[in-house]
Amino acid sequence: MTEKFSPYDSADYLKTDEDVALYFASCLEENDPALITHALGVIARARGMTQLARDTGLTREGLYKALSADGNPEFTTVLKVINALGLRLHATAAPVV
Repeated sequence: MTEKFSPYDSADYLKTDEDVALYFASCLEENDPALITHALGVIARARGMTQLARDTGLTREGLYKALSADGNPEFTTVLKVINALGLRLHATAAPVV
């Protein structure tokens, strides 16, 4: 018998604001722009891309493209998405590596 598994999607597990904040914070700690963009895409899908498009003033298609693996969004787009998702960036001093 062949077992069938559904693909894992992090968006399925982001049910609360706290889930979203913890997920985003852990991605920020990695200091990887591609991971941060990916995380925003996951959070956007969990929250609803159509509503996010309305809240940011961007198109759904534009958001999907910007937050895709091949996307390279401008920082202003990233900030619009972060703000519309109700997230905040925080700076802390860290040792220079």
